[in-house]
Amino acid sequence: MTRFSANLGFLWQELSLPDAIRAAKAAGFDAVECHYPYDTPAEAARQALKETGLPMLGLNTARGNVAAGDNGLAAIPGREEEALLLINQAIDYAAAIGAQNVHVMAGKAGGAEARATFIANLRYACENADKVGVTVLIEPLNHRDAPSYFLQTADQALDIIAAVGDANLKLMFDCYHIQIMQGDLTHRLQAHLPAIGHIQIAAVPDRREPDHGEIDYRHILRFLESLGYDKPIGAEYRPATTTDAGLAWLQAYR
Repeated sequence: MTRFSANLGFLWQELSLPDAIRAAKAAGFDAVECHYPYDTPAEAARQALKETGLPMLGLNTARGNVAAGDNGLAAIPGREEEALLLINQAIDYAAAIGAQNVHVMAGKAGGAEARATFIANLRYACENADKVGVTVLIEPLNHRDAPSYFLQTADQALDIIAAVGDANLKLMFDCYHIQIMQGDLTHRLQAHLPAIGHIQIAAVPDRREPDHGEIDYRHILRFLESLGYDKPIGAEYRPATTTDAGLAWLQAYR
């Protein structure tokens, strides 16, 4: 049976992170993940995870100066010092709450210098994350939701992973983003499976509950089971109304 992780960056946003973890447990999710948990004391999040028994699959590095347009810093030449501070913050928080993965956000950049910057920062992240048993993830984002984002395709991510050359670096395969940018999901999932550290889903094109739109997730989930993929699938979608009102898909997909 497929297991699912609630992405608390989008689900139950009206609740504190500890209460959102509890809500995910009550709703029947098997795991949780989040975006930017840093306003919540790590001990409070850790206690909620312990209370519910849910694993925290991952969190993101902070984006930087969001008001100025930052969407991550790790691929931006000249901002290496800031990027390393955010990487350290994410790894420390992940270690404190027992999170399995840290998604290092690349930011808005392009070109050879940005690629070299991203690779150097990822090597630093991998080395330090490995010390505390945390895996580093990178995620391609589509050009509509994240204009000018450095990492936009799975092929580009695999090139970066190969260049970094560290087994602790994996691909976060978000079906929503990859469908918009490249499509051919079943072929890509099969081809890229050895490099995949986490998979996420949402409806395309509206990023709502994953029970409609142009992707047949029943097929995708059965296909992943046939490949032997058994990690929880991340539900990273924006609820059409409230989180609780839109959860019929969760039981239907089981």
